[in-house]
Amino acid sequence: MRQKIRILVVEDEAAIRDGLIDVLVYHGYEVESAADGSKGLELALSGRFDLVLLDVMLPEINGFEICERIRQTDREQAIMMLTAKVSEDDIINGLKLGADDYVAKPFSITELTLRIGALLRRTKPAKSLAAKLAIDKQLSIDSNNLCGTCDGKEITFTRKELEVVQYLFAHQERAVPRDELLSEVWGYAKNADIETRTVDIHMAKLRRKIESNPKTPERILTVRGAGYRLVVSAS
Repeated sequence: MRQKIRILVVEDEAAIRDGLIDVLVYHGYEVESAADGSKGLELALSGRFDLVLLDVMLPEINGFEICERIRQTDREQAIMMLTAKVSEDDIINGLKLGADDYVAKPFSITELTLRIGALLRRTKPAKSLAAKLAIDKQLSIDSNNLCGTCDGKEITFTRKELEVVQYLFAHQERAVPRDELLSEVWGYAKNADIETRTVDIHMAKLRRKIESNPKTPERILTVRGAGYRLVVSAS
């Protein structure tokens, strides 16, 4: 018998926490929760969850620090942040620290469940893609170990960052539209009307890791009106 997908909810507001638990249990997930950052961090680091649903504003330890601490030990753990709708900085900071996606408060139950379902579908690495990616003479990536070498320096990736690079590598002959990345990498339905900056912020993170000058990128190009293209010139 297949085990249920396990989700950890870290949220200090009791009404929101209880509502999230009810909704997730209704959709067939097994749910555990924490009302403060210390307990949330302890549970998150146990490695027992398929997804950590993490509020930003928490007592004792905030969501940003929890996200950062998780990423120091586990670059594959799926993390979704719950952010204040008015705070663009919360969204950017959470994704910079390694969150895979975010949902802005106040959120609809429909949007939340769509995003959770999409993220969970995309947490396992694609087996059909190459384990070693040779981008150019100065950039090579080891997909199995979520790391690489860029301009003589060791770099690491989260699973989601690597999935973005893998998809761009597999379609290097063209620019990949943002909506296609949301569909194929994040798992959103192609007709889903969801507003998110996830793709843009992940691209900015990748450029800081693999570009000599992120402001004038030479490896991940923005093709106006078309999307993003990875420049591969390993030979």
